[in-house]
Amino acid sequence: MRLRDGRGYEVSGATPAALDAFERALDLHLAWRTGVEEQLERALAHAPAFTMANILDAYLTLSSRDPVRLQRARAAHARAVLLPATAQERLHVTAIAAVLADDFSALRDVMDRLNEDYPRDVLALQIGHAFDYLTGDVEAMGGRVSSVLSAWSQDLPGYHAVLAMQAFSLVESGRYASGVDHGLFALELEPRDVRAHHAVAHVYEMTGNAAAGIAWMRSRRAFWSSGTAAATHCWWHWALYHLTLGEGRRALEIYDRHIRRGRSAEIADLIDASALLWRIELAGSDVGRRWRELSDAWAAHSEDGYCTFNDLHEMLAHAGARDWGSAERLEAMMLTSQARSTRYGQTTRLVGVPAGYAIISFGRGEYFRAAQLLRELPAVAWRLGGSQAQRNLLDLTLNEAVARSIRSTRAGAA
Repeated sequence: MRLRDGRGYEVSGATPAALDAFERALDLHLAWRTGVEEQLERALAHAPAFTMANILDAYLTLSSRDPVRLQRARAAHARAVLLPATAQERLHVTAIAAVLADDFSALRDVMDRLNEDYPRDVLALQIGHAFDYLTGDVEAMGGRVSSVLSAWSQDLPGYHAVLAMQAFSLVESGRYASGVDHGLFALELEPRDVRAHHAVAHVYEMTGNAAAGIAWMRSRRAFWSSGTAAATHCWWHWALYHLTLGEGRRALEIYDRHIRRGRSAEIADLIDASALLWRIELAGSDVGRRWRELSDAWAAHSEDGYCTFNDLHEMLAHAGARDWGSAERLEAMMLTSQARSTRYGQTTRLVGVPAGYAIISFGRGEYFRAAQLLRELPAVAWRLGGSQAQRNLLDLTLNEAVARSIRSTRAGAA
């Protein structure tokens, strides 16, 4: 007789001990906590042929923006293909293959099928939601969670994560009050759910309620500042609150103490660092030599050719450091990549190349040219993925390019 997971679905190749470890790994993953890999290793040590454990192993690396991690996902997928599987598990294996092929259209179809046929499959919901975010598809993000809510109840493990996903979807669609309600409900059920903290933090950012955001983050700091890979990103939000209040020096202190203190090479951390330094400079503060260190850290990714969102944040670092050699190498890679028929090729062609030119132009002081390029982007900028709070960097750069262009013109006329 096959075992069933905590939501009632059959699993293949598990033992009771392996299933217990898998459920602990899944719970940590859903709450954005560290320790997932250790629990997953225990599950696979007890049952190497545990299909869902191999599937989760693949998903852990596929949901990042780091192409290096794809190799681990390929190995996990190769194992899972050979294992016994239920219809549900076979759909997961197909989804992994779609991501490895950079075919997000096929991935969306498979995830929609999983959500429809297995609405309590919280891992399928999590992965679908993650890729909706990575592709900037706010409508799909909200619809995906709403479509399964009727199958869930408070007594099912993982319900807090469903609420947190719904909270973030509501926030991204501008329904801030409902987003806060869902986020706080998720935190009542699981105070350590960093995803729920993150969703509420977005509300304070998007509504400009910076002082309240700082107070709330400070009061909850014990829950989100350690034991999670998202701690740096939460500090990023805190720094943005200070920028909203005109406190550029405090934002730089957060950058030094929490964003780049350990010189992390993780792409997510590099993205936050680029986005924060650029915003600090736009706000009129001098960031000193910090750009040089960050540009050097990004240089190893100039040939990744994997994610346009990454490319533009790398370009910010090179332009900020006035490292035009690295900027030109990245630009050349993007110009070549835009011809690909893949998702990456499409986003590079539509957004990456023109936005990359705009960033270079801004860095060179060619503000009128930067503004021209950025004005043409709003209709397609969502294809970059990420959150509205992240993508509004393009709007901030456009506004500053226009302002500096006007000042330059007036100075020339005088």
